[in-house]
Amino acid sequence: MKAVIPAAGWGVRFLPLTKEQPKEMLPVIDKPVIQYVVEEAVGAGIEDIIIVTGRHKRTIEDHFDHSFELEAILHNGNRREHLENIKNLCNLANLHYIRQKEPKGLGDAVYQARHHVGNEPFAVMLGDTIHVSDVPVVKQLMEVHARTGKSVIAVERVPGEKVKDYGVLDAVKVDDRLYQINDLVEKPSPAEAPSNLCIAGTYVLTPGIFECIERTKPGHNGELQLTDALRLLREKERLLAWEFIGKRYDIGDIQGWLNSQFELALKHPQYGAQLKAFLRDLNQKEPFL
Repeated sequence: MKAVIPAAGWGVRFLPLTKEQPKEMLPVIDKPVIQYVVEEAVGAGIEDIIIVTGRHKRTIEDHFDHSFELEAILHNGNRREHLENIKNLCNLANLHYIRQKEPKGLGDAVYQARHHVGNEPFAVMLGDTIHVSDVPVVKQLMEVHARTGKSVIAVERVPGEKVKDYGVLDAVKVDDRLYQINDLVEKPSPAEAPSNLCIAGTYVLTPGIFECIERTKPGHNGELQLTDALRLLREKERLLAWEFIGKRYDIGDIQGWLNSQFELALKHPQYGAQLKAFLRDLNQKEPFL
C-alpha cells in the first residue's frame, strides 16, 4: 500500500515562524514533525510514499536527501552515530514529491496523488500529526481495511468545545472500536455536532475517493474539503471509522506544538530525566506549578 502525506499548507497559525519554515519541518525534540509521520508509515510496512508539497516546501525534500558536504564533515570527524542517522534518512522509503500548485485544501492535495496511487487503496497521513502507539495507527487502519475491503478513518473522542476544529461523525458502533459512518460534518459548532467522535487525520481510502473529489464543490474557507468528498464516497460504498489505540499529538497550532514538545520530551529516554530535573529546579526557584 502507498501512503500520501499532504504537506502543502501555509501554516498560517504559526506565523511568523512559518514564513520561510514549513510547518511540517518544525522540530519536536530532535527531528521534524514530518519525519515522525514517514517513520510511522515505514513502521507499518509502507515503502512507497508520496509527499504533496508546495513551492515553499523545498526543505522537506532536502531533509530526506543526501547532504554530501555534511556527510563528509561527519565522516572526517569520526562522528559515526550522527553520520548513520542522516544516511538512514535517505533510505527510509521510496519518497516521491508532487506539488500542489495552489492551496486548494486537503481534498485537492490528496487528488494530486491520483496518478501515482492508481486504482489501489492507499493511506493518507497528515504531515502535522504524531502518534505514539504499540501498533502504528496507519497499520491499525490497514488491518481493518484488509478485513472489510472498505475505506476507514481514524477517529478519537474530543472534548465538546473542541469539535469545532474537526470533522465530526454521525456513526453507529459495529464492535468495540469499529463504527459505520452515517454522515460527516466539517467543523460544526458544539451545538450542531452529531457526536464528539472526530476525524483524527489518518485514513485508508479506496480509489473511488478521487471521483468523489472531482464532484466536490468548495466548502469551508473556499477549499476542497476531504470530509465533503468522503460524504459522497459514503453514498457509493460503506464507510468505516476506527477509534484507534494510541496517543495522538496534533501539531496544528503553537499551543499544540508546545504541549506535544513538552510531553514527548518528558518521556524521551535520553532527555526526559534531565528535563524533569530542570523543571523541578526551576519550579523551586520560580514556582509556576
